[in-house]
Amino acid sequence: MRALVVEDDARIAADLSRALGAAGFLVEGCNNGEDAWFRGGTENYDLIVLDLGLPGLDGLSVLKRWRGEGCDSPVLILTARGAWTERVEGIDAGADDYLPKPFRMEELVARARALVRRSGGRGAATQSIGTLSIDLNRMTVARDGVPVHLTPLEFRLIAYLALNQSRIIAPSELLEHLYGDDGSREANALEAIVARMRRKLGAGVIGTRRGFGYFLEQPE
Repeated sequence: MRALVVEDDARIAADLSRALGAAGFLVEGCNNGEDAWFRGGTENYDLIVLDLGLPGLDGLSVLKRWRGEGCDSPVLILTARGAWTERVEGIDAGADDYLPKPFRMEELVARARALVRRSGGRGAATQSIGTLSIDLNRMTVARDGVPVHLTPLEFRLIAYLALNQSRIIAPSELLEHLYGDDGSREANALEAIVARMRRKLGAGVIGTRRGFGYFLEQPE
C-alpha cells in the first residue's frame, strides 16, 4: 500500500512516516502544496494524508485540484483548525476523512487502514480467500490456520492483491505500489518475489494471466 504524506512540519511528517511505515505502508512525503498537487495528480497512491496549512498552495486548494483532475485516491485531511465549518468544507471538497490536530497516531493509522479497505470495497480487516487468511491490521497471513512468515515487501504485495481481488493487476502497477517512484526496479524483481511467495503459500494462491498480470486465485 503506497501512501503520500503532505505535511510541512518536519517532526510531524517524520512521526507520520514512521507510524504508517510500521503499519505496512510504503510512505513518500512532500512539504508544500505545489509539489503535492503534482505528485498526487501524476502518481497512483492508495492513501494521501494531507495537511491543510501548507506553504504556497494550501491543502484545500490542492484537494480541489486533485478531485477536479480526476484523482480518486482516498484523502485523510489533517489540520490544526478545529471549526466544524472547515471540516464540512474539506469533506465537500472531496476529503474522505478528517482528523484535527493534535491527534493520537494510533487513531490516524486506524483511520488510514479503514480508508484503504473501503476504497478497495473491503470493509473487514481480515480477508479470507479460500484457505488463505490475511489480517490487514496485524499484517499477518495464515493458510489453513497455519501462520506464514512474510517479509514486509511480500506482505505489501499480498495485501494489495487482496484489496483488489476483482481485477488482474499489471506488473507495472504492482512494482509502483511495492517500490514507489524507484524506477530502477524491473519486472524480473517482481517475478522473483512472486516465485518466493508461491513457495511459502503453496500452489493455487497467486495466479498469473500471461500478458496481463497477477491476481489471487478464487476458490471454485
